[in-house]
Amino acid sequence: MDYILEAIFENGVLKPLESLKLPDHQRVKITIQLPPVENPYEELESWHQVYAGFSDADIRDIESIAFDRSHFMAQEI
Repeated sequence: MDYILEAIFENGVLKPLESLKLPDHQRVKITIQLPPVENPYEELESWHQVYAGFSDADIRDIESIAFDRSHFMAQEI
């Protein structure tokens, strides 16, 4: 039997917004379908929050590590 329900992701856990009639320890497969972005400016604003709380020096360090391609797919000798 398939269920379609809404849930919220909070603190690393998906929490159903309605009661599930499942026995404890029931294994399930979950397909995640995100709602469409209604306002692209809201989506952009959420991406601007990625570095919220970091100093300029912290951001430079993070981006330096992220953009350093010398360690990607490096083979150990």
